[in-house]
Amino acid sequence: MIKIIGVGKIKEKALQSCIDEYKKRITAFSKIEIVEVSDESIPANHSEKQDMIIKEAEGDKILSKIKDKDFVILLDLAGKSYSSEEIADKLGKIMTYESSQIAFVIGGSLGLSQKVIQRANMRWKLSDCTFPHQLCRLILCEQIYRAFTIMNHLPYHK
Repeated sequence: MIKIIGVGKIKEKALQSCIDEYKKRITAFSKIEIVEVSDESIPANHSEKQDMIIKEAEGDKILSKIKDKDFVILLDLAGKSYSSEEIADKLGKIMTYESSQIAFVIGGSLGLSQKVIQRANMRWKLSDCTFPHQLCRLILCEQIYRAFTIMNHLPYHK
């Protein structure tokens, strides 16, 4: 079972349509669930203290969606970079030896709380670039689908 926990909603219909397409493709290999938690409003002239409070609030919402048996993978700029083949290998090993329940976490615009970071089993840096969380969700879905095609020796990933 794959679970993607993301802060905020997808507002663009075209983006949601693409996410839905990859979600449908992934179901050939695994159950998948996308869980949206509401983002906190950020004041115009916010302070570091306000940022911390917002990250904690969003973090608590994220943690409420994670089960004890979930293997948690954070999408994180401070994480490790993997090629598509490497992430396919990692996911295969996680599902075989660690847990059949994988929860990917995409934080809000201010990042992740320390509690969420501490709960993570793995931190994955999708790119050196920073993406909005909506686009990140699409890229993640595509990479999960690509990983399953690699694991199953299907031609999509080439």
